[in-house]
Amino acid sequence: MGWKHYKELIVWQKSMDLVESVYTLTKLLPSDERFSLTDQMHRAVVSIPSNIAEGHGRQTEKEYKQFLSIAKGSVSELETQLLICVRLKYLTSQQTEPVLAVCDEIRRMLTKIITSFQFPSTP
Repeated sequence: MGWKHYKELIVWQKSMDLVESVYTLTKLLPSDERFSLTDQMHRAVVSIPSNIAEGHGRQTEKEYKQFLSIAKGSVSELETQLLICVRLKYLTSQQTEPVLAVCDEIRRMLTKIITSFQFPSTP
């Protein structure tokens, strides 16, 4: 099987869907959170597919894994921010649970790639 373009990776596709979900959710946050929690959540969620793509374009397995690790850290950051939104009663558990489930799925996928993926030789 040939090396896939990053856009073909399920983890990248799911993380792109996550971006849409988070942007939709943040529209529900109070306007006074626009330049703090909302922006922070946007940066975290955008970082996930961005780092998957950037790592995919790197030359070595070590670099690729480093960017996947950064993406995984951004998943944890986003989860924390979602939990903060629930604690502050900006969002409900029912609103965040599906997004948190996707975060968990993406983290598991990234972990699997980081621990078992063999970076292909360059053509």
